[in-house]
Amino acid sequence: MSIKINQWFPAPISVQSLAILFLSGFLLFACKQKQQEGAEEESEEQKESANPEEITTLSGFEVELVYSVPRNSQGSWVSLSVGPEGQLYASDQQGKGMYEVTVEDSSGTTNVKVEELTMPVSGAQGMVWAFDHFYTNLNGKGVFRLKDTQNDSIFDVMEYLGGPREGGEHGNHALVPTPDGEGLYVVNGNHTPPPELTKSRVANWEEDILLPRQWDARGHARGIMAPGGYIARINADASQWEMISMGYRNIYDAAINPDGELFTYDSDMEWDMGLPWYRPTRLVHVVSGSDYGWRGGSGKWKPYYEDSLPPLLNIGPGSPTGLLFGKGAKFPARYQRALFGLDWTFGTMYAFHLTAEGAGYTAEAEEFLSGSPLPLTDAVIGKDGAMYFITGGREQDSKLYRVKYTGDESTAPAEPESHPEAEKQRELRHQLESFHGNEDPEAIATAWPYLDSEDRLLRNAARVAIESQSTSSWVDKALAEERPQARITSLVALARTGSEEQRSEAINALLELDLPSLNTEEKLGYLRAMALIFMRLGDPNEEERSKIVDVLQEQLPSDDKRLNTELIRVLVYLKDDRVIEKALTLMQKEGNTPPPDWGGLLDRNEDYGGTIQEMIDNPPPTHKLEYAFMLRNLRNGWSIDQRREYFTFINQAADSMGGESYTGFLTNMRAEALSNASEKEREAVSDLTGVSLSKEPDFEIQPPEGPGREWTVAKAKEAVEGHLENRDFENGRNAFFAVSCATCHRFDGYGGNIGPDLGTVSNRFSTEGLLEAVIKPSALISDQYSSSEVTLKDGSTVFGLIIEEENQLKVYSRNPDQEPRIIPRKQVTSVEPMDVSQMPAGLINTLNEEELRDLVAYLESGGNPDDDMFQKTEE
Repeated sequence: MSIKINQWFPAPISVQSLAILFLSGFLLFACKQKQQEGAEEESEEQKESANPEEITTLSGFEVELVYSVPRNSQGSWVSLSVGPEGQLYASDQQGKGMYEVTVEDSSGTTNVKVEELTMPVSGAQGMVWAFDHFYTNLNGKGVFRLKDTQNDSIFDVMEYLGGPREGGEHGNHALVPTPDGEGLYVVNGNHTPPPELTKSRVANWEEDILLPRQWDARGHARGIMAPGGYIARINADASQWEMISMGYRNIYDAAINPDGELFTYDSDMEWDMGLPWYRPTRLVHVVSGSDYGWRGGSGKWKPYYEDSLPPLLNIGPGSPTGLLFGKGAKFPARYQRALFGLDWTFGTMYAFHLTAEGAGYTAEAEEFLSGSPLPLTDAVIGKDGAMYFITGGREQDSKLYRVKYTGDESTAPAEPESHPEAEKQRELRHQLESFHGNEDPEAIATAWPYLDSEDRLLRNAARVAIESQSTSSWVDKALAEERPQARITSLVALARTGSEEQRSEAINALLELDLPSLNTEEKLGYLRAMALIFMRLGDPNEEERSKIVDVLQEQLPSDDKRLNTELIRVLVYLKDDRVIEKALTLMQKEGNTPPPDWGGLLDRNEDYGGTIQEMIDNPPPTHKLEYAFMLRNLRNGWSIDQRREYFTFINQAADSMGGESYTGFLTNMRAEALSNASEKEREAVSDLTGVSLSKEPDFEIQPPEGPGREWTVAKAKEAVEGHLENRDFENGRNAFFAVSCATCHRFDGYGGNIGPDLGTVSNRFSTEGLLEAVIKPSALISDQYSSSEVTLKDGSTVFGLIIEEENQLKVYSRNPDQEPRIIPRKQVTSVEPMDVSQMPAGLINTLNEEELRDLVAYLESGGNPDDDMFQKTEE
């Protein structure tokens, strides 16, 4: 179709008034500046549209490019919202502004008007129209409200309402109107500290990690504690903040279904792939008072923990961004009811189909659309019944697309689905949730019967209701409870809210249960309750300890790997060295970890980069690694043979493939276990512990042939685009190592880990975007990879990428061949971020044209030698 794009450029304005009130947080403006351009004048960036055929979608749906965003002037869009008149609002991720977009169709032509708001507002990662005003959650600045006080469709007042003012990419995110129409949900990532709360539905949270944690081997999120990512509720002026749910990594968005239930799409930590605590991206049903267990480093909770909840659906690796229901779309009923989730990394939009079951839902994932590159950031349903979505983020090219249904099925508004039994269970859960954070004389009598419900959501809601009441009002009831699951659940509540004086009573109440007669779920709850008692109320005395370890030893080994994990965890904590032999035997006997079940990932893994393909081909021994990770804490009771068996296992595990932090965690695990060994044991295993665990390339690296040149983006683009056929895979791979890319970046199973893994660059970057990222590395720096200035107590400074360890900093300079500098923490005065990339410019200047083309083909192929770019054809 013909696409006409109208863009508005600056025109003279009449300023009526301007007042900036710093103390009150108000910024008052009474002007609006429009950008206007003649309809026939289109920039080259706008004319250069993505080919819609490169975006694959379901039969009957069509994807249409509506607008190409000029990146230099309007930035890279990451947030999208719908205004009261059907206009769209879009925001740049950084400082290029916020835009009002109007899309109109006339006589087969699409006309687009783009107006920049003149308010000093940009970097919104969440926006919503509510209570007759426009609310934004600005990256690192908090929640603001824009008002039109003159009723002339011009925002003239901007108020800071509160909320955290830090966080970066993992910071201030979505704003979602609550189902009752009286407030907003605020969605914030795990680098965003919680605000001062008026109320919390989550009771008395702590880290609750029984054995010592290891922080991320590369320093990411070091020191960040619970609640992690969270969802809070505010009223219209944000004078009240209520914690609703927590324990997420980096949730970006949330959505509410027709039943009034809230859902979010949580991110993974892809660096942890292959490790026992790795959690893939997950669709989560956000219920009142819930803690979904994200904790920093190795501390992430298990989904079976009694004080947590499992996800609705595990998806796989990715970077979740926008989330929305299809309500209001002129789509078939199945897709009006669907929950659409956007994945930035792999350019995929899923349609999640939910079915009410029990007090919650089940879910299935269907790939709705995908493209490469297609860095999806946000989507909305427009007032015309179409879906609009944008691409962008991290200075990637932004485009606005529209999805229409053109098939034969009816697009009439979908009738509500009827699930009478599930509706009753949800109503019951809501009744229990009404007690969360509220003391109520009816709560205990109402909630107590559901402490042994087989429905996890009901049982969790009942426990949180009990925890919201005075402990003295129900402690005796917990200690006397005869139903095993109800006793376990109530003792979890007692551990979380009780005092040290109640420790022995709580331990004995658990020991009174006949552990062998309990089912698996009850046994897991029993072990979590025991761990919580130790963490919250204190360690058992020697008599109690002796009873506990004897009871638990009888259960080890189990046929259930989860039980083996928790039995070993508690026995290691209690320093019962009998666990060493049993755990090592399990590590010998348990089979290999099967490839991960990531739905359609295995069917099209060539799109997911070399790292994930390598991990699927050579999966780590994940369960066995967890046993080894826990055993590292035991100092005594080892024989020399057991020590050698242990360190041999770690060395063998290093031959498997995992995420960017995999080798670092193994190295730290080995070092910590070695520090707990005796001098005699260390000497006996020195041949095993003195070798590097890093994977080295098994091919010879040759220097570039050259002659090189000082590559600019324009020259590189001219040299590469249109010349990516008949490429040489080996030459491209060699160039990756020869110009030192592999010193910092992992790709195709090799390389360093202080820069981002490049396995999915083809899904996020166009060829031009890739070249720009290589040639101008400081144009935009993710806060995960930014350099810092370290000031020492002697007044000197050190610059580089910082990896924080327990008592020291590792500082990597911009010279990829230089070893990191180790600085004891006691010598450090301050660490301040810098806006200079760790990656030096000019790395590819030693390459000639052919070598540059081969390198780009190697990266865009995901390290796949069978890619079409490497197939030789006749000239």
